Amino acid sequence: MTITMRRIALGAAAGLLAIGVGAGAFVHAQDQTANPPARPSRGGPGAPGGRGGWFGGPGGPMGMLPMIGRELNLTDAQRSQIKAIADAHKDEWKALFDRERTARMALNEAVTADTVDEGLVRQKSAELAIVDADLAIARAHAHAQVMQILTPDQKAQLKTLKETRRRR
Repeated sequence: MTITMRRIALGAAAGLLAIGVGAGAFVHAQDQTANPPARPSRGGPGAPGGRGGWFGGPGGPMGMLPMIGRELNLTDAQRSQIKAIADAHKDEWKALFDRERTARMALNEAVTADTVDEGLVRQKSAELAIVDADLAIARAHAHAQVMQILTPDQKAQLKTLKETRRRR
């Protein structure tokens, strides 16, 4: 993942981190129980398949909502609106995560094949990059919707929290 893509992904995730709703974690827990994905980990927080997972952890579309949402003192109405946003994107995110898992597995197969086929590895890498970009766009749309719900004070507090976490 390029530095620019990582910054975009982390920026979107950090923004979503501020919205303390566990709706995504609930959806993820249901999905994991019914059909656990075999997703290779890129490792680290914020990585698909890494620590935290897509919905409930640092890298998910809704990020670390329960943790930072409390710090922003979200109202019940804000929490309900954010849950509605997560629910509205649920099917889209699931489809994107399925595409990402399939693309990542195909890349892994190309990388670990008995013979090295650079063209195939490049092709599978490019396909995965397209899915990663689609995921980033989906996160950006959800982030924009959530930001409309926050008050100016909450947005300022979120900016401070993002800077603090970025320095770590």
